[in-house]
Amino acid sequence: MQRVRKVVIPAAGLGTRLLPHSKAVPKELLPVLDKPGIHHVVDEALQSGIEQIILVLSPGKEAVLRYFQRDAELEQSLLSPGKERELEAVRRAAALHDSVISVLQEKPLGLGHAVLMAKQAVGNEPFAVILPDDIVEGEFPAIGQLIRVFEETGKSCAGLMEVPREETRRYGVIGGATSSRPIPGLEKLRHHHERLYEVSAMMEKPRVEDAPSNMAIIGRYVFLPEIFTCLERTPRGAGNEIQLTDSMHLLLESHGFFGWEIHGHRHDAGDHRGYLKTQLRLAARDPELREEMRRLLARHGDGT
Repeated sequence: MQRVRKVVIPAAGLGTRLLPHSKAVPKELLPVLDKPGIHHVVDEALQSGIEQIILVLSPGKEAVLRYFQRDAELEQSLLSPGKERELEAVRRAAALHDSVISVLQEKPLGLGHAVLMAKQAVGNEPFAVILPDDIVEGEFPAIGQLIRVFEETGKSCAGLMEVPREETRRYGVIGGATSSRPIPGLEKLRHHHERLYEVSAMMEKPRVEDAPSNMAIIGRYVFLPEIFTCLERTPRGAGNEIQLTDSMHLLLESHGFFGWEIHGHRHDAGDHRGYLKTQLRLAARDPELREEMRRLLARHGDGT
């Protein structure tokens, strides 16, 4: 079986949930604590053994790629005493340059279409997909968990999380039964034998009464290359866009599909409220910021 070496990160969206900020700055470059959201998910991929990052960009979002390129003039200006921390941060981003390439999505035709734009760059091999709005915090990288599932099952898989029944209308939702199949390397995770699902159905943003379960798909996937054929066959669906979930359903019918309940805490940084919550939750876990945050909240907790 071929190893998962590449990840596709769709970053071509208009960022409408974060307007007006995203009108001038790509949402993927908005800071999440000490680095942009895109850097968080690239780090996750590299920690999981991924060798090549494929960014799917739209016209006007070239700054996302520039973030990972070296700026010798900027580095030179940061060589003065007192700028060591800033210089290290700039160099850390630039060090990822050789692992990052980009492809263009010229028209906003949906997430499925964005993934399809990476077909040539991926080639005929399995690959991962990470949605940069979803930042997953945990001891084991989220996409690394799915790569382990793929290595054991040989089938495409998606990351899952349990949501309240009334929230299923906001997500793609799966139907299926849990499997007791062991996943080497993940046995130590709590409730390991209840995390793997053999998927029998998928629905995109179903009505609450129609949802096949309350297990929602989040922004982590590993696909066989056959997903590209399914994407090419998928007609435009909701919003007149090519929906990734529709293509995944075709792949399920022809090749089977697994879901894995991700071990970790998922943060949705894709809208204003979620972005603020993500900042606060990560800051509360940061040893350098935790106490400062507590003092600030204690001082201003009454709104004064």
